[in-house]
Amino acid sequence: MRAFVAIDLPDLVRGELQDLQNELAVGRPVPEENFHLTLCFLGEQPEAAVEEVHQSLSSIQSPSFTLRLAGVGSFGKRSPQAIYADVAPSPELMELEKRITRTLRNAGLRFQKRRFRPHVTIMRLPKAISGFETANLQGRLAGVSAFQGSAFEVSSFQLYQSTLTPAGALHEVLASYELAGS
Repeated sequence: MRAFVAIDLPDLVRGELQDLQNELAVGRPVPEENFHLTLCFLGEQPEAAVEEVHQSLSSIQSPSFTLRLAGVGSFGKRSPQAIYADVAPSPELMELEKRITRTLRNAGLRFQKRRFRPHVTIMRLPKAISGFETANLQGRLAGVSAFQGSAFEVSSFQLYQSTLTPAGALHEVLASYELAGS
């Protein structure tokens, strides 16, 4: 089972991201129902390991906090592959990610460690784009670089299953974990 841990986004923020997609009008938009902020990508895991993940995540104690999406960027310097909404600095978010990662590693779960770069992917780009298209993309990104989303309360995080299909990924929430103060 392909799994990840993420923060779901409220409808207001999803709407703002759809407006941002429309303003950019490049690449393939990520479907609104797939918007999330990944905290830990677990990759392919046996079902028994996913049950262990669930038990481990259930033990995490962390306070709720406020978060805001701010700014826009792209992954892939020479040939951009994705466009994302950036996240305003949040020590609480960074601490939550550390707790989740540490808890899962202490439970013996194996997954690739990646540097945590909080973002929400909003567009996918073709594998190869021309220099003209890259310049056009950079101009469009500059035009939305001051994007400021609405602040929202993070009161839970979720364990997701991701199923890859020819039409794109399908994400299903397997469990939700409440944060203190929610």
